[in-house]
Amino acid sequence: MENKKANKRLEGKKVMALIHDNFEDLELWYPILRLREEGAEVDIVGEEANKTYKGKYGVPAQAEFAFSEVDPSKYDAVLVPGGWAPDKLRRYEEVISIIKYMDENKKTIGQICHAGWVLISAKILKGKKVTSTPGIKDDMENAGAIWIDTPSIVDGHLVSSRRPADLPMYMIDFINTLETSKYV
Repeated sequence: MENKKANKRLEGKKVMALIHDNFEDLELWYPILRLREEGAEVDIVGEEANKTYKGKYGVPAQAEFAFSEVDPSKYDAVLVPGGWAPDKLRRYEEVISIIKYMDENKKTIGQICHAGWVLISAKILKGKKVTSTPGIKDDMENAGAIWIDTPSIVDGHLVSSRRPADLPMYMIDFINTLETSKYV
């Protein structure tokens, strides 16, 4: 049997996945695994390097780097998982600076479920078409976003989704956006 090499569409791409306690387990791990399958390098970044954070359902993830240690210019994309972690993530100035930098430079930003809170705090949603968990629809709209109830939506370099069941469509959109992205 011949061993076929997998198609590595994202080889050479570097992605930062933000983390804090009570992240939605699937919304962190499913994207990380899919991106790695496509050849992307994915770094897990939290408040403290080498700290283990636990997801809502107990799945652990260890931060490889601290927010203060990463240089967003070295990354092609950032992933913000949902769960309750976004309410914590948005309180760190370093996280807000990372999101603003990625937005200003048109680098791919992925957000799912409650992750919209981080983008709201970064003040980057005005006039953007997005989706999220319906529970933060009002927050998204009050931040100036155009909220649409759909599994996944792409608006330029911003890719958003509602919930874990939407992950397959979200990752198709995220991978396609990252693969074809052009930075400013």
